[in-house]
Amino acid sequence: MHSLATAAPVPTALAQVDREKIYQWINELSSPETRENALLELSKKRESVPDLAPMLWHSFGTIAALLQEIVNIYPSINPPTLTAHQSNRVCNALALLQCVASHPETRSAFLAAHIPLFLYPFLHTVSKTRPFEYLRLTSLGVIVETGFHHVGQASLELLTSSDPPASASQSSGITGALVKTDEQEVINFLLTTEIIPLCLRIMESGSELSKTVATFILQKILLDDTGLAYICQTYERFSHVAMILGKMVLQLSKEPSARLLKHVVRCYLRLSDNPRAREALRQCLPDQLKDTTFAQVLKDDTTTKRWLAQLVKNLQEGQVTDPRGIPLPPQ
Repeated sequence: MHSLATAAPVPTALAQVDREKIYQWINELSSPETRENALLELSKKRESVPDLAPMLWHSFGTIAALLQEIVNIYPSINPPTLTAHQSNRVCNALALLQCVASHPETRSAFLAAHIPLFLYPFLHTVSKTRPFEYLRLTSLGVIVETGFHHVGQASLELLTSSDPPASASQSSGITGALVKTDEQEVINFLLTTEIIPLCLRIMESGSELSKTVATFILQKILLDDTGLAYICQTYERFSHVAMILGKMVLQLSKEPSARLLKHVVRCYLRLSDNPRAREALRQCLPDQLKDTTFAQVLKDDTTTKRWLAQLVKNLQEGQVTDPRGIPLPPQ
């Protein structure tokens, strides 16, 4: 157990005062009377304190207090009575867990403790109210930050400052460099849990924003060889994923979203790397991805247009045709 007092010295007096406040708020998490304000203050400061995650993880009783905040919300899930105040408070706790999940020093321990499983009941919820939407979004943000904090793309700059609570917008933002050394560890963990069906449920019925984050998580699982093999291992798994993606394409043809379409196309393209999935996609790829339905939406998105062209090419290669060039059904 590390003592907070042994943290590295800070050069300026002002920073030291701020650091003393951080210590104070962490200590205040242990008391139910002072916890709510401490959650709020720490969630605001977490981007500006690089070693906040180890401080939270190694201080006595802190993680237990955060988990208590999560468990306290369970009775408000079913029946769905969650208020905006309850949602904001638990989202602040989730923001601190996200901080722990994304830090290289604490990520493995966070996974080994199976803490993401405490969030899965939130992902099971279906209420469309704003408190539940923020709860799901911030919970997805923790999963994203656990495994894919450094993805090197701006395609998931998801929320604007006008979307409260602040913790939800912070938790869903994904920035950083492209490479991660321990992503395999995260994929292996996620595949032992129910994260794929949970993401598929949100992809089918969530808000556009939640759908985008859930599809991004599925995309990252598919981009891993183990994840692709897992999803294509049985017909049931593949067909569930293909069915939901197909429904999303149909919905996107009516209500376009460039950022969501980007991740849907990338999922299809990755599925086409698997021979069995490629054969199935020749039969079930939505027509809207083959014609000009999305030409206007993608007119400025060269990356997604390239992925879409590659997808169509992958499905055409090796396909048996009759003398007129018309594809023949599989034998």
